[in-house]
Amino acid sequence: MADDSDDPTVPVICAECETETDIALDDVAEAVERHNDRLHDGEQVAQVDPALADQVRDLVVEDLGLLDDADD
Repeated sequence: MADDSDDPTVPVICAECETETDIALDDVAEAVERHNDRLHDGEQVAQVDPALADQVRDLVVEDLGLLDDADD
């Protein structure tokens, strides 16, 4: 589903379908929801690659300084 443009893409995986697809960043939420609704009766099976999601979460936590106060 990835195109040849310079738009950033996000890897989306579905363990049940054994697929991985790069989706344009702007379309990720809708594509994941549509896939899960159509193929998995709405169950949250397809998702953004968990490794990438963890990296993004860590960057956000660091950027917001959420762990700075935890040591006090």
